[in-house]
Amino acid sequence: MRRLLLQLTLVSAALAAVIAGRAAETAAAAPLAREDFIARLAQDLTTHFNLEGDLELELLRPWSAPNQLARAWTLEVTEYPSLLSSNMLTRCRLLADGVAVDDYTLTLRASLWRDAWAARQPVTANGAFDPAQLETRRVDFLRERDALPATVGDRGYMFARAVQPNRLLTWHDIARRPLVRKGDYVEVAAVDGMLQITMKGLAMENGAAGDTVTIRNPDSRKDFSAQVVAENRVQIRF
Repeated sequence: MRRLLLQLTLVSAALAAVIAGRAAETAAAAPLAREDFIARLAQDLTTHFNLEGDLELELLRPWSAPNQLARAWTLEVTEYPSLLSSNMLTRCRLLADGVAVDDYTLTLRASLWRDAWAARQPVTANGAFDPAQLETRRVDFLRERDALPATVGDRGYMFARAVQPNRLLTWHDIARRPLVRKGDYVEVAAVDGMLQITMKGLAMENGAAGDTVTIRNPDSRKDFSAQVVAENRVQIRF
């Protein structure tokens, strides 16, 4: 009798577990909301184009969610736009629990929001890049394509031209600060393994850190190329 009761108890527990598992599976299945569809598409495009900032998308044509439930929705982009722009076309496939539901051709309006530099006060040409003179603004980089991201800019840059207050900075407003200037004598380090020889050379052009510039040997009057490594210092390797 006890054995029968024990067996009945085990069977009841197993049935309860099966019913609970099926209920959990049913509860986990859900429709795909429009907002979730757009969010998945934005994440895919962000990864594909290696974007920085917040990509916002708007569907310009009517789109209806699939009339079914699924535990796992998957979005696969089958054709990317050649260039990310404010208005673009893309094609994608939607899968429900690994089974293809439908293919879509989507017309999108896009915005890419990032922080950009704007002049807080007048900026003078040839001055050192100074964030204290600037402020950040949230702008759409798909419309302000020349805007200077707030992630760019340090003492290695200078203002290439004057900028009026309240204006967004662009890439044309800054330049890399030259560490070597045309007409100046610089220290040249010739490196060959552990051996290093230094000499003086005449810079024939301006150069920022990492640039390759032309240097003239003042004795032989011969020109050679060297890489800018520091203020008034260049290096050549053999």
